[in-house]
Amino acid sequence: MEKNMENKNIMYLFDIENGDVVGVDEAGRGPLAGPVVAAVAKIKKYDERLDKINDSKKLTEKMRDSLYDVILENFEVGVGIADVDEIDSLNILNATFLAMRRAISNLNSDVKFQKVLVDGNHKIREYNGEQIPVIKGDSKSLSIAAASIIAKVTRDRMLIQISEKYPEYKFEKHKGYGTVVHRNAILENGPIEGVHRKSFLKKILGE
Repeated sequence: MEKNMENKNIMYLFDIENGDVVGVDEAGRGPLAGPVVAAVAKIKKYDERLDKINDSKKLTEKMRDSLYDVILENFEVGVGIADVDEIDSLNILNATFLAMRRAISNLNSDVKFQKVLVDGNHKIREYNGEQIPVIKGDSKSLSIAAASIIAKVTRDRMLIQISEKYPEYKFEKHKGYGTVVHRNAILENGPIEGVHRKSFLKKILGE
């Protein structure tokens, strides 16, 4: 068996060994613009196409897009979003937890599980179910890795839609992250209400 295949099977076995679980992950904690998006995933059936799943940050955009449909076919999925106003009012960590709670709430009510595997070293605040934080979980758990891809693709597509309305900011290229192109666009055109995170722009704008 190929080493790459073994690694992916280990990710699947990690979930099985932890019982009846779902995986939760987020995308968009660091950008200067756009929401933070969380996703939850629980495997329904396993097939070899899932062996390509990995941490979303280690996959190309094209690979993530192709796996997105595979995951929707083979996992139960829920998505939660916290918008820019919530990020500015709650802070990014609490907004992330809010998005995660919403993702779990948006999972089909027929889906039952006993534990939530959460990527990182924090449990989800204000969530009362059993949780297991998993450091680097998107490289250890298949369900967390699947959730990371759903969250990332969902958020990227939202930023691409925003770019159609505000082409001068080139959101389709940087997805809201603080690249030189993005920072220069903010300095030249100003921040966009409801799109840019005011609490993230203080150093750039000198406020």
